This record gives sequence, C-alpha cells and structure tokens, in this order.
Amino acid sequence: MEQQVEMFLEHLVHEHRRVANTIVAYRNDLLQFVHFLGHQATPPVQEWGNLQEKVIDAYVCFLKEHPLDYTSSTVARKLATIKRFCDFLADAGWLADNVAKPVRLPKVVKPPSQPLRADEIAKLLAEPAQCHSPYALRDRALLETLYATGMRVSELVGLDLHDVDLAHRQIHCGIDDKRSRTVKLNAEAAAALHDYLCEGRLHLLVDRNEAALFLNHRGQRLTRQGLWLIIKRYVKEVGIKTAVTPHTLRHSFAIHLLNTGVAPQEIKERLGYAHLNSTQRYQPSANVGLHELIIDGKPLVRHE
Repeated sequence: MEQQVEMFLEHLVHEHRRVANTIVAYRNDLLQFVHFLGHQATPPVQEWGNLQEKVIDAYVCFLKEHPLDYTSSTVARKLATIKRFCDFLADAGWLADNVAKPVRLPKVVKPPSQPLRADEIAKLLAEPAQCHSPYALRDRALLETLYATGMRVSELVGLDLHDVDLAHRQIHCGIDDKRSRTVKLNAEAAAALHDYLCEGRLHLLVDRNEAALFLNHRGQRLTRQGLWLIIKRYVKEVGIKTAVTPHTLRHSFAIHLLNTGVAPQEIKERLGYAHLNSTQRYQPSANVGLHELIIDGKPLVRHE
C-alpha cells in the first residue's frame, strides 16, 4: 500500500510541481493513515480496493481522540490529503471510486491568536540552554531563530545550510519566489546557530550530504510536526498556560515589533507578506509587558 503512496507523491512532484515541504507533509499524513488501516482499523485494510467510507470515518474519529491533541485544522488537512489521494487511486484503477469524497471535513475552529508575554518568551528561549546536548543546542537555535525572524514554520524547517550567513548575521528563507527574502538575525540567534552548527548538528548528522539545517533524531530534515512537538514540550516544561501554536512565535514577533514602534511596511517585509493589509491582523498590545523585562541589562526584545 505504501507503494501507491510513493507513486502519488511522485505524481505531485512531476505533474503539479509541489515543493519538498508539501511532499513531506503529504507523506507523513498518508503513512499515518496506512498504519491506521493495518493496525487500528477493524477489520484491518490490506488493499486499497477494500477501503470503505466507514473506515475513513473511523479514522477521523481516531484523529480527534489522538493523544497528540490534533487541532480541527490538522484533522481537516489530513482528511483533505486522503481525499486527494483517493482521487488518484480511483483515476489509476486501485479504487472503484473516491470513497473519501462523501466524508465531511470537520469544522475548523480558529481561536484568536494571543502573543506571549515578555516573561513567557524569556522562559521559553532560556529553557533549552539548561542543557548542552546536541538536541538542546538545536532547540535553542530553532527557537531563537523562529522568534528573532518571525519566519513561518514551513520556512524554518525548509532551511538548508547554504541559507545561513553567520558572517553577516542573516538567513535567506521563503517557500516560493514571491515570499523569498533575506532576514536579519539578532546576536543571540546568531550565537545559538553558531553553537548548534559547531557542536550540535555534527552529532545528529547521519548522511554527510544532508543539506537540511535542522535535523531530527534520524539525521533527516526536521518536519513541521516535529517542530511543533518540540515547541509544545518546552511550553509545558516552563509552565506557559497560554494556548501556543507553531504560529504563536511569529505572531508574538509581529506584535512586539509594533509595540516598539516598527512601521507596518517594515513588518510586512520581515514577515514576507505580499500585501501591507496582511499586517492588519496584528495590533499593538498592552499585555505583553515589553518594557517591564530587562535581562542582563538589555531589554528582551532585541530585534535589529
């Protein structure tokens, strides 16, 4: 069954020119579905031709009750991937028709994003520094980089070694030509990346030809899901009660810049938006406490 998954992914690359990050996400979602079919479905599904609508309904219920506490948007994305995959299977003759088509996407609930307070940001950024393991060095580098640049999670995990220019303290990022840009690094993020590259990444590396900047425990590119689990673990460890998503640090970055007087046009450019009105979702907040926290004689907000 995994063979058809790989054929579908090749189809997306060659026929629809999907980018690498999209393919990784599709592969993770579909392999999770294949595992469910073989191990949790009753009875197990061993061939695509035996797939039925009720099995997909059961999978949606499984996701909603998953211990990773998937959001409604994540469940909807995974189901949308399955629907598209079943279209491919039906077109290729492995399914009589798209049995996933009648399954309704769950209603996506998007709670308003709240920026983290200055003291919460400080705790989150400081926590990986409590340890000097390769994983801690990686985690400190990715959290510092994510907050210092405001880049998207997909942009962060898509970074390659050649995108980093520590000599000039900058990173080139972007998931397509329209949003491709060079962003500045503050001193702390540059130092964290330097330590990770010199002392951490080498210990995670399996294939010396691997180009990805941030690696997982298998020495491969860190995924969006992997990054989210890392953020979630540190949020829990430092006792942050505010709801945190992978977008929270980007949101906090923008709010903190607004609070320190940075013009919306500059924020637009830093965040990689195509239009200025995209920044209107961010509003200055009196609750983030940016002027209340001084660390080692310097304010927490240290964007340069």
